[in-house]
Amino acid sequence: MKCLVINLENVRCTWNSQGTPDVNYNFSSRFINENERSCAEYLTDNGTNIGCKRPYTKLQRFDAFYTTLRYGGETYVKKHDLKGKVMLNPPTNLTVKNGSDFNLWFYWNQTDKQCVEYQVRVRINNSSWESSPVYLGQSYCQNLPSSTARYELQVRSRIERSCGESEVWSDWSEPVVWGFNNTTDTNKGHEAMPVWTAVLYVAAAITLLLLVMILLHNERIKIILIPPLPKPVLNSSDVEDWFHFSKGLIKEGFNANFSERACTVREYQPVSRSDSNSSDSSVLTTTTDQTDCSIAIAVNEPEDTSAPFYTHVIASEEGQQVSA
Repeated sequence: MKCLVINLENVRCTWNSQGTPDVNYNFSSRFINENERSCAEYLTDNGTNIGCKRPYTKLQRFDAFYTTLRYGGETYVKKHDLKGKVMLNPPTNLTVKNGSDFNLWFYWNQTDKQCVEYQVRVRINNSSWESSPVYLGQSYCQNLPSSTARYELQVRSRIERSCGESEVWSDWSEPVVWGFNNTTDTNKGHEAMPVWTAVLYVAAAITLLLLVMILLHNERIKIILIPPLPKPVLNSSDVEDWFHFSKGLIKEGFNANFSERACTVREYQPVSRSDSNSSDSSVLTTTTDQTDCSIAIAVNEPEDTSAPFYTHVIASEEGQQVSA
């Protein structure tokens, strides 16, 4: 004999756990402090009584319950504790929605919402079921679902601990399906994910294209986003800014602003004796007019110590040749 409180509405007792009996038993039952009553509604299998359903009130599940089976001269009496034997109806109206947070949300309804806890199981692409921890609430979130996967969900319920925890779970609900290759019409909103994914991809591509166009046509933004590499261009016309003066040098002593005419320096050939005799003048002057710079050399004039070094050398040689 097995008795359950069905959805807190009635008590259902069955006696066919080992198979359908060969005879029809008469069933009677009573809660403590009440009179025994016969079964008003039998459960049958091919005309044979296999169970009974009787009325019930919510508080009666905490009372002792007695059942009696009779056939001929045989009588079977049993006491039951119904507090942990409550079996709720499975949740109904399962729906699935693609939330604004890009998560997948499942919702359902329960006939009696008070003192109820739930367990969800999910499988992806027809793989094995994965069950969630037991929790309160009538919704379940699947984080960041894949648009190419198929999600199938079921939920079951039972009385939770604060109201006298039941040992018996309800049956699993009808499955709700969302995702790729979905043939279940439980919720039309399940096709929203692929559409929104495509819209997001297109929007991202357009945004990237606009940013590239703005970057190419707006030099200021281009400089801010992509700073140019420094070029080795002289920005200062003052050459002294190129150098780093050491501690012992003074920057003001370096005069970079000067100019000097270019002068071509050539070697002078000694004057021969015959050339000096044929000269009409006793003063021989050699002038170099081959360049932009003119240098005059006096042979018989006194030596000028302030003259350049090369003038002094040439004058000495010429004097030796004349005296010889």
